[in-house]
Amino acid sequence: MLLAEKYKNHKIVLASKSPRRQELMKGLDISFEVRTMEVDESFPPALQREEIPLFLSKLKAQAFLPEMKANEVVITADTVVWVNDHVLNKPEDRDEAIAMVNELSGNQHVVYTGVTITTKDKALSFYDETKVYFEALTQEEIEYYIDKYQPYDKAGSYGVQEFIGYMGINKLEGSYFNVMGLPVHQVYKKLMEF
Repeated sequence: MLLAEKYKNHKIVLASKSPRRQELMKGLDISFEVRTMEVDESFPPALQREEIPLFLSKLKAQAFLPEMKANEVVITADTVVWVNDHVLNKPEDRDEAIAMVNELSGNQHVVYTGVTITTKDKALSFYDETKVYFEALTQEEIEYYIDKYQPYDKAGSYGVQEFIGYMGINKLEGSYFNVMGLPVHQVYKKLMEF
């Protein structure tokens, strides 16, 4: 049985404004709608690595519970970059974006995406991780990328599918799509099992 068949009597909701996540979900050949809610994305400072996006994906899912209909399946996700034992979220401004990419330059980091699949009566959370290896970048390359691509909506201030990914990333261990923001191979598998 294909996923579309399994969920033909359900409404799948992707709770994400990210055009990359929406594009990746389309690749699974299932119909879904996009619906978002504003959620305070603060998290306890003691959380580390995959604990952060798992916490945030669950938090985003809980916001939908009061108005969720019986046939709805809501998918929430959050992605973080973990480097040098700390998290890089979305940058506040140009200076922070440049500082983030400078820290990634010539370094290895891990991208964690936490995903929660929720219905009225059950929820399933999981995560994926991908190691990313960056070439050493020049200051000119970094500033060019930040100014042209404005990656202010991206964890770690970069998009793997943009210029910086093409010229700056020399190796990935794990899912490329996870670095884009949604481990779609896992989403497919977990929806089939859900």
